[in-house]
Amino acid sequence: MADGPAIKHRARLILILGLLSAIGPFSIDMYLPGFPVIASDLRATPEMVSYSLSSYFIGICVGQILIGPLLDRLGRKRPLYGGLTIYILSSIGCALATSIEMLIVLRFFQAAGGCVGIVAPRAIIRDVFPVHENAKIFSLLILILGVSPIIAPTAGGYITAHFGWHSIFIILSVITFLILMAVIFYLPESKRPDPTFSLRPKPILASFRKVISDPQFYTYSLTGATASAGLYAYLAGSPFVFMDLYHVTGQHYGWIFAIVAAGLIMSSQLNNVLLRTYTSSQIIRVSLSVQCFFAALLVIGTLGDFLGLFGTIGCIFFYLCCQGFSFPNSSALSMAPFTKEAGSASALMGSIQMALGAGSSALVGVLSNHTAMPMTGVMAGCSFTALLILMIGRRAIVHRCKMEDVEAQSYELLEKT
Repeated sequence: MADGPAIKHRARLILILGLLSAIGPFSIDMYLPGFPVIASDLRATPEMVSYSLSSYFIGICVGQILIGPLLDRLGRKRPLYGGLTIYILSSIGCALATSIEMLIVLRFFQAAGGCVGIVAPRAIIRDVFPVHENAKIFSLLILILGVSPIIAPTAGGYITAHFGWHSIFIILSVITFLILMAVIFYLPESKRPDPTFSLRPKPILASFRKVISDPQFYTYSLTGATASAGLYAYLAGSPFVFMDLYHVTGQHYGWIFAIVAAGLIMSSQLNNVLLRTYTSSQIIRVSLSVQCFFAALLVIGTLGDFLGLFGTIGCIFFYLCCQGFSFPNSSALSMAPFTKEAGSASALMGSIQMALGAGSSALVGVLSNHTAMPMTGVMAGCSFTALLILMIGRRAIVHRCKMEDVEAQSYELLEKT
């Protein structure tokens, strides 16, 4: 019975962190079905509306770099208050937008404020939980995050059809306001403000340089981000592949999207079970190897035109299941060496992931040749590159472990492999 309150507190903390992390995906997935209506209402083309998505990605990249040092200087909660308030006000502004240019600008600020929901949870996890539990907690976050691609597009389409696209941003602002209230009243401060952490440009750059020069950070952050870029390539290319090439209806495409997302959720929870027996680095190596196999099968099947609709769905399903293993473990290992600079490390990791993800999705569009090859080729390139980065980076980590004293818990994760 003594453990009851502790378990309840832990579950509530993970739920709040998961809801914070879901703000970004919901902000993207929920308004996508409204693109044609937004274009018509604001007298713009669908391509111009897509710039609001691009500005959102840019806002996330820029915002994370700014939020990271603030989390290390001011503690975790005050930047959350500020960032979520900016998000709420920007969301209301998006709902009131009268031109596409106004929407594009406001989406940038919406992302810049909302990205605190990406950076802060990773830093708080590093503050609160032992290093060896971090991968398990990240897997639990994926359980909450996985709801977004399953329900957000469907909910967004229903809301747009019945209440107009403006209401999507009103709903996002209301949901985020409720999350802000949960942060204020139920989220404990995991790190006291550190007045010794300077917000001047030179010390901030020095802090970022310290983080990014750590072999464990750049190996696992680049490995995780490159593997995740394959997911972004799938998001960019799957509408064309399934609806144009295989003539799947929009409703059936939604079911395919949900099935693939469910696979990602299930694998992330299986990751928790595997962590009882294997280390994070062992799981990453195997998952990336398996992902490369299905990526190669996708490419060969596309070139030979023998996979068909169900074969393609199956390969993508297992490809993205591997993401449920690589993401939580790479995130945990990236953050493991840092305590004082956890906010900066989280910001850098998120920015790298978003930049590579945006790049891979853009590459699918650039390489477009009216076949599935751009999507499958980029997905395969991401997997094989991630595995190569891991193999090379591991050597640098082992060399450093032999040459220097590292944080005991961080080293233990690698020593068992």
